[in-house]
Amino acid sequence: MELTGKVIAVLDPKSGTSKSGNKWEAQEYVIETHDQYPRKMCFDVFGSEKIQQFNIQIGEELTVSFDIDAREWNGRWFNSIRAWKVERVPSQAQTAQVEPPFPPLNATPDAPVDFAASSENDDLPF
Repeated sequence: MELTGKVIAVLDPKSGTSKSGNKWEAQEYVIETHDQYPRKMCFDVFGSEKIQQFNIQIGEELTVSFDIDAREWNGRWFNSIRAWKVERVPSQAQTAQVEPPFPPLNATPDAPVDFAASSENDDLPF
C-alpha cells in the first residue's frame, strides 16, 4: 500500500533491546494527505540504517510504501504501519524545469518555407 502527502510531525526516536539481545531503533512520522478531507497517518521506519537512508524531514512531500500488521499484547490488539520505501514527490517547480511547456526563445527555427517557388498547379483563388 502507499500514501502520498506532507510530513507534519517527526516523533522522538525509540530504541531498545530485543529478547534475543539485539539492539533496535525505530522512528515515527505523521503524514497528511491533500484530499478534500485530509487524512493523517502515523507510520514508523524500523532500523537505524533505514532511518538514515530515508532522512525524512518535516514539510517534505512523500509517497510512502508501507505494510500494515497487527499484534496482540495483554488481550489488546495494536496496529503497526511500517514504511519499507519512501520517495520524494518532485515539487511543481522541479517538474516545470524537467518538461518546459514551450520551446526556448533562442531555439533555431526549421528551414523557412519558400512561397515564391510555388507550382503553377496551385488551386487557390488568390
